[in-house]
Amino acid sequence: MLFRELNRGNCKTYVVGCEATRRAALIDPLREHLDRYLAFLAYHRYTLEFALDTHTHADHRTGTWDLRDLTGARTVMHERAPAPNIDVHVEDGDRLPLGNLELEVLATPGHSPDGISLRLGDRVLTGDSLLIHGTGRTDFLGGDPGVQYDFIQEKLFGLPDATLVFPGHDYRGHTQSTVGEEKRTNPRLAGHTREDYVRLMNGLGLPLPEKIQEALQANQSSIEDDSLRFPALSQLSQVGQLTPRDVQERLSSPAPPLLVDVRQPDEYSGELGHIAGSRSIPLRELAARVEEISAHRTREVVCVCRAGVRSTTAAALLTGLGFEQVWNLKGGMLDWKNASLPVER
Repeated sequence: MLFRELNRGNCKTYVVGCEATRRAALIDPLREHLDRYLAFLAYHRYTLEFALDTHTHADHRTGTWDLRDLTGARTVMHERAPAPNIDVHVEDGDRLPLGNLELEVLATPGHSPDGISLRLGDRVLTGDSLLIHGTGRTDFLGGDPGVQYDFIQEKLFGLPDATLVFPGHDYRGHTQSTVGEEKRTNPRLAGHTREDYVRLMNGLGLPLPEKIQEALQANQSSIEDDSLRFPALSQLSQVGQLTPRDVQERLSSPAPPLLVDVRQPDEYSGELGHIAGSRSIPLRELAARVEEISAHRTREVVCVCRAGVRSTTAAALLTGLGFEQVWNLKGGMLDWKNASLPVER
């Protein structure tokens, strides 16, 4: 098996390859290092099968979509990932065949709702869930310290103690650990109850990542050019949220809201379907096409997407453009589907 970390920095990108079939996967690739990855694959004569992100990154631009365009690799993320253009959505327990190898998906949310780890034989790649002598922060991206604690304990600390741990980040020069070592010595987890952990994580007071404004919404939306000026994070936090049941009730009222679905056209007519009567205006085109809905500036507007993330960006944009009553469908079409509410295709 080929296994190597390619960045030699704080952000880790791993290449996994089957030596018999020369098929490879890149886990958490950075856009700024595409040349390095492609040169490595070409030199070792591997074909890229998967470009995979363990979660939506906030500190760098993902390289997954560029790798798909350049190599034909399939992009992979968790079912809850907000971005479009994901070829394979995975859930806990799924297995990705890679030649004679197999990557087992372990759901490890908490740092973000779409967080996963990948088990491969004697090792596990833990993304930004479990770090070496630390854990991923939980104070943005929809993070939840209680959920993170639960999944680390169940999914990661349930693995054999000898399992090698390879995290998505490291800031102290570490390269690997083991499950047993982290269970015994991780200062955030060892000897701490769930309540202890939640209190600790909620009190960290960490500064936001330096590149969050340029990286986060681009990674959430797969918009990598200058076609859209993203709203500030403070504007996103002010967007009102409605549950699927809230939206369904409003649609049955005498003055129903306008629904603006900001997914890509193939998503709008895809497996999740769309809500009857919704207008399809992809997020990338929203500012340019706002005149199409300008007559509704004083009406309630509800923005819709896959997971409720791109639509939060859309709601903040419309509010900034003078729309007075803009809401977001919390959890997007994923939660709408889970609530067994009707859709059209």
